[in-house]
Amino acid sequence: MSAMDIIKPDAPHRFWTPRGRLVIAGFAVVTLVAAGVLFGMGKAAPTANRSDLWIEAATRGDMRREIRASGTLVPRDIRWITAGVTATVQQVVVLAGARVKGDGVILELTNPEVLANVRKAQAALAGAQADVAAARASLQSQLLDHKAALAAAESDLKVARIKNEANARAYSAGAIASVELRESQITMEKGDTRASIEGQRVSAFEQNMVAQLQASQSHRDEAASALAIAQQQADALQVRAGIDGILQQVEVEAGQQVQAGTKLARVARPDDLIARLQVPESLAGDLGLDQQVAIDVREQHVLGHVVRIDPAVREGAVTVDVALDQALPAAARPDLSVQGRVVLDTLKDVISIGRPAQATANGTGTLFVLHAGESVARRVPVRFGAASSDRIQVIAGLQPGDQAVLSDTLRWSGYERLQIR
Repeated sequence: MSAMDIIKPDAPHRFWTPRGRLVIAGFAVVTLVAAGVLFGMGKAAPTANRSDLWIEAATRGDMRREIRASGTLVPRDIRWITAGVTATVQQVVVLAGARVKGDGVILELTNPEVLANVRKAQAALAGAQADVAAARASLQSQLLDHKAALAAAESDLKVARIKNEANARAYSAGAIASVELRESQITMEKGDTRASIEGQRVSAFEQNMVAQLQASQSHRDEAASALAIAQQQADALQVRAGIDGILQQVEVEAGQQVQAGTKLARVARPDDLIARLQVPESLAGDLGLDQQVAIDVREQHVLGHVVRIDPAVREGAVTVDVALDQALPAAARPDLSVQGRVVLDTLKDVISIGRPAQATANGTGTLFVLHAGESVARRVPVRFGAASSDRIQVIAGLQPGDQAVLSDTLRWSGYERLQIR
């Protein structure tokens, strides 16, 4: 090594120079700021077309609460006709859809055993009636015999009294002895006793006669009742409508065997209809009898009132019967689809809005709210009050004029904002 050579230490890496460290620190700060900005922005807001959304402004005023439900017109008086006896359908006299009279025959059934039972019952009744007549004649004859014996006893008593009176006068005149007078007195007393006994026999026989006749008549009445039942079963072979109306259904056909109680046909009066609505279970809690209802029938409004609320829930709905207070249009018929509006009450001076999807009475939820002049709707918590079919009261979260997205927004449940164009 030359004396002139100077050993220089190794130069530090350029990143660890003061300038390099400053650059690295600046880069880190920029990175952290950018990450914070991105974190603060959250997810990018989705976009939706205004024309695809149901947007409505909250309003203040009176809110009419009503329940809307669909249903049909049904006859008030419906009669199911059942088989009175086991039989075979011989003939379908009237087909479904025809107008029938109450006493008109719609089906003919046959059962030879039923007809045989009628003849047996008729013969039994005739025999019972003959027995009553024979018993009455026999008892009347015996009663006459007892009355004849009573008459004879009374006649003998009269004769004995006359003889006793004559003997008493003769004895007083000294014409007869006391023995003869005593004999006439004994004969009179005997006749009196005999007449009394015969009278008691007549009275007892009359009572016995009534009892015997009642027993005989009971057998006759029993036979008459059996005949009435047999005749009723025979009459059931001629199936009648029962009421004037329309034969809506015939459940059997010729040649079919049916058991007693089997449904054969249905008859209804088409001129006396009611509306039967299916109210969603979620709205049925506010229903009450006599509530006013407006029924839409072929674009005409007919007023009525609630007369029955089914206590059972079937397939998520409660059946409500509405009696109509106004005449139906001429085109109305059974099974015609109708829409009904049950009027509940009117809330005074409240904030309300169209009922959003999934909104429930006295519940909470969130809505995308759009303020005037803005194109971004922001999610806002809302507390609801009383509900109607198409409107709901807003207790907190909205002010009059606030525009809310009432469409189903479940697909945007993870976003706090919604871009509307």
